[in-house]
Amino acid sequence: MKKEKAKDRIIRTAADLFYRQGFNSTGINQIIAEADIAIGSLYNHFSSKNDLLQAYLIKEEAEWFNGFEGQIESIDSSKDKILALIDYRKKLQDDSTFAGCHFIKIISELGGSNPVVSDVVKNHKEKQKIMIREILTQYDTEKKSLDIDGVAEHIFLLIEGAVVTSTIDKNANAFDHIKKIIQGLLP
Repeated sequence: MKKEKAKDRIIRTAADLFYRQGFNSTGINQIIAEADIAIGSLYNHFSSKNDLLQAYLIKEEAEWFNGFEGQIESIDSSKDKILALIDYRKKLQDDSTFAGCHFIKIISELGGSNPVVSDVVKNHKEKQKIMIREILTQYDTEKKSLDIDGVAEHIFLLIEGAVVTSTIDKNANAFDHIKKIIQGLLP
């Protein structure tokens, strides 16, 4: 079995702690102890806790999009890809025991106090919207009847609302409801 590199172990440990207990409640000493590294090892890879936070968000974004690509790799229908997006977000919520979106959680905690992190979160959500628009564009190539930007915004907001609602309610019912709504949006 290949040994995990120190940098990867630091990011994995920080990611787990930031997600479970929050960025502000996680100290550098806790990350060092739980990653089982020397303090110098942490600072060889990251100049600050904020740099580590950015690495965490970059890791989460890559995993999010790679996970979705894996979810749709065998799906040909654009409509089915949109519905698979809902299933994917539902699965993420189930897998996290309804702990919520990494990006929503961090922006809720930090607000606008960290402009770099705010930009990372905004860019992540914008990439999701662009992806939805691209799938809808494929869906509408023949019909040419959709307001792609409007429908993409509706779908994005419905999904984000389902994530928040499922986090609060600790169940996935909201995803089932929005799936029906989105099926109605896509004739």
